[in-house]
Amino acid sequence: MEGEALRYRFGLATADFHLCPECGVYLAAVLTTGSGRFATLNVNSLEIEASLTQSVQEVGYHEETVAQRVARRSASWTPFAD
Repeated sequence: MEGEALRYRFGLATADFHLCPECGVYLAAVLTTGSGRFATLNVNSLEIEASLTQSVQEVGYHEETVAQRVARRSASWTPFAD
């Protein structure tokens, strides 16, 4: 990948999603709250597919409020600092 990842905010704009500037695939996301910063990484974008053993699960979050979305992400994403 050449160049810097593109940053985008979807729907409720609660997190910054980082996308590949070449193909547009979702790479990672960062949520910033008063309690800190949290991140998630799309491991499917890495070249480790053979080592991934968790089955794919369909999810839908379209009915979440901003507060519900921030709470869910804060609880399940990894805390990080720059």
